[in-house]
Amino acid sequence: MKKIFFTVAIALVSLCSMNAQEYKVITSVESIVPNGLGRSRIINALEDKDYREYTSVQTEEDNTRNKSDRGDIRVKNFEETKLLNFYNLGGIRFQNIAANDAVITSMINDMIANGWELAFVVSGVESEGGKGDGQGIFITRYIFRK
Repeated sequence: MKKIFFTVAIALVSLCSMNAQEYKVITSVESIVPNGLGRSRIINALEDKDYREYTSVQTEEDNTRNKSDRGDIRVKNFEETKLLNFYNLGGIRFQNIAANDAVITSMINDMIANGWELAFVVSGVESEGGKGDGQGIFITRYIFRK
């Protein structure tokens, strides 16, 4: 009887731990600034943050503000992998895009080799906003889980 109880207890504990999932977000920022003046990188935070420390509750009766400073949110420990810009003086550079694809593929393959699964990919762009803007980035968030 003790063996059966012990076996069932271990099975329940292992089942509960299998349901727990961990997520990791890695972001690539690729410059779409003309003439190759921008910076392109893969950013990987090496420290965790608890969002609750920076969350405030606001109601009609009470405007409770979180007392933490916005500077506390900054992550000081992160990896920065260089990528090439989409543009150079000659215009769009397809060779740079292929090189970035190779580096990003290497990062994804490394994450998978370390037990992570690529769960979601979300991207967006902020492009030139009109005459004289000259600003723009293409941002992609790779969301992994294990």
